[in-house]
Amino acid sequence: MFALHRDENGRLRGNRRVPAPAIWRTMLAIDHRLVNLVGRLRITGQVPAGLRDRPLLMAANHIGVFDPFVLMAACRKIGIAPRFMLAGGILDAPVIGPALKASGHLRVDRGKSESALTQFGEAVEAMRTTRAPIIVYPEGRISHDPGLWPERGKSGAARLAIAAGVPVIPISQWGAHEAVYWGTETVTGPADIVPLAKSGLTAPLRRPVFRVHFGEPVDLSDIEPERPGAGVRAHAKIMRAITDGLVPLRRGEMDAPRFHDPTRPTDTVSPWKP
Repeated sequence: MFALHRDENGRLRGNRRVPAPAIWRTMLAIDHRLVNLVGRLRITGQVPAGLRDRPLLMAANHIGVFDPFVLMAACRKIGIAPRFMLAGGILDAPVIGPALKASGHLRVDRGKSESALTQFGEAVEAMRTTRAPIIVYPEGRISHDPGLWPERGKSGAARLAIAAGVPVIPISQWGAHEAVYWGTETVTGPADIVPLAKSGLTAPLRRPVFRVHFGEPVDLSDIEPERPGAGVRAHAKIMRAITDGLVPLRRGEMDAPRFHDPTRPTDTVSPWKP
């Protein structure tokens, strides 16, 4: 797998058998410093040792634009270097796009049905043949639920896990939404960036706590891949596992986040809220 280990001096190194690309290790190291500058990282749970040497899918809730950075830092801290399934627009961006491509991240072009089957097949093959964990966001976007509970999401991640025959680790996170405002879907000018920039600049002064929990593998043994609706049933089990892990992380904020983000839409209702 794309993994990290600590040498005799306690420094993180890539796995000797299949090291993570150097550019990705560098990006993870920079990200670690950024997350520590902005807030405080707290991790619970673990990825079982028996799953660290085999393909693995990790499914996380999506609460803010900063939470991918928190996930990267949390994974680095427990000694793994995951890949993400990323929107095509990110991989096509100047500078950062080529770096992410070289790091082995997988592409998803939303809304392009002609490439969906091809990309799904490529993702299944990547899951079967590589040992790097892949992180997906089953919701597909930052939650619009007023309480910031996970949205209904889509079954693509569950179908990927079933087709590839890989374990699923649920990741629950809370606190990253306090680092930077949601902002806007599209940026048309400087005015769209101002709220996001202001919130990000004040985060190091507020020092939000970023809580990440790695849950127990989701048991999908009762899911029969050939039966209609298998992906939907597997998706529901994954989302409930993410939500169950989220509850202890947000005690005292069960109805609504303590941190108010005036830019985030609140036009959907989570079906998973306990």
